[in-house]
Amino acid sequence: MELFNVDVVAQYWHVFLKGLGLTVFLTAVSMVLATALAIPLALGRLSPVRLLRWPANVFVEFMRATPLILQLIYIYYVLPAAGIRLEPITAVIIGLSLHYSAYLSEVFRGGIQSIPKGQTEAAFSLGLSRWLAFRKIVLPQATRTVLPTLGNYLISLFKDTSLASVVTVQELMFSGQIISARNFQYFTVYTITAILYFAVCYPSGLAVRALEDYTRKGWVAMDKKKA
Repeated sequence: MELFNVDVVAQYWHVFLKGLGLTVFLTAVSMVLATALAIPLALGRLSPVRLLRWPANVFVEFMRATPLILQLIYIYYVLPAAGIRLEPITAVIIGLSLHYSAYLSEVFRGGIQSIPKGQTEAAFSLGLSRWLAFRKIVLPQATRTVLPTLGNYLISLFKDTSLASVVTVQELMFSGQIISARNFQYFTVYTITAILYFAVCYPSGLAVRALEDYTRKGWVAMDKKKA
């Protein structure tokens, strides 16, 4: 029996591509939702109001201290005992979004804290409200600062979608499991699976590094202008 069976690729290429497409979909939707949740979480952790800060701290620390796979299992298999039943894809998106929102909130918190307070004070002196100053001045600069880090987390999220197989979502990894169970061509199937992950993650990593260099040069140029 040959080690790498080209016939398997020819027969199941559409299954691989369908799994890859679902993986990209899960990644994109979860990243958008995680980012949307991360910003208010970051603001909550920075808030002087204990009623806002304490729940945000508890949520972030809990999500970071428990395994993602456990969170996915809990959402899909345990919540039905409380009468909450979710479709597998919905459960995965919720789990990934909540998990990564905790990490991204720390990223945004650091980005917000990196913005000089003098800029906010200048906005107040111009009559801008606290919310408007945050939305127009602080958030855009903070986002630009953390973009490379967000890119790295996006790549991590793409790889972590492989855990969706535990709740029977047929993303790329689970597609590989299904194909290999049919023909026992483990070397071929998982080699193709690895190549597809690499084909997405490696160029994405290069793009993130290029973005990081571009961002760093941009800040250096701004500092020179100020000087």
